[in-house]
Amino acid sequence: MRLALQSQVLDYVVIVRCQGRIIAGDEVHLLQQEVDKVIHFKKRIVLHLADVDYIDSAGLGALVRIFSGLRVDGGGLKLCRLSPHVMKVLQTTQLHTIIPTYETEQEAVDAFFMRQYPAGKESHAHRTPVVCIDSSADVLAYLNALLTQAGYEVFTTRQINDAKTLVNVIQPRVVIYGPSAQKNKSAIERISQSVPHSQALFLPEDFSTSEASEAGIELVSRVRTAAAN
Repeated sequence: MRLALQSQVLDYVVIVRCQGRIIAGDEVHLLQQEVDKVIHFKKRIVLHLADVDYIDSAGLGALVRIFSGLRVDGGGLKLCRLSPHVMKVLQTTQLHTIIPTYETEQEAVDAFFMRQYPAGKESHAHRTPVVCIDSSADVLAYLNALLTQAGYEVFTTRQINDAKTLVNVIQPRVVIYGPSAQKNKSAIERISQSVPHSQALFLPEDFSTSEASEAGIELVSRVRTAAAN
């Protein structure tokens, strides 16, 4: 079912009720357009997801990217009334610990006005570094959130031609190439020669459209295996 959106502007918050699928392509673009439209009114957004029956990796990445963008811009994103599928995906990928979720719209709205105490900064000194390369901002947002939650220190870039400099500085244990990055064979070869100790992982062509929790579990497993070699 094509994504349908209905927005309600309240005094301090915008509630966006979603129905259908949040997937790569038109649906993600539609959600982003709606967010771009409503942030002209308010920068605090609640997404009502009770009627979202499917979300893929790109869709989940879009939620993470929107959440991060609003937070940087002084606003926020909260999710409520998660459908069983969305709840499963968020719990499986542990992204429910990043994007706040609530049972009702009212609880999500009220949470914007509760005092938030910042958590202590976690040391990244012992985290295994991973570099992710792909042209899709949504895929990179998903990878960043997923692997950070799995305990890795994650660095991302959309420009494979600039990635050699990044990996030289970071010296990652694992380099992940998205579908778009895999087309540049010569750049991959240069990166491999630059950090010969790193393990290269290649995302499948359909990664962005795969069911998000299954794709996430498989990728984390592959990264753990590669990092251990």
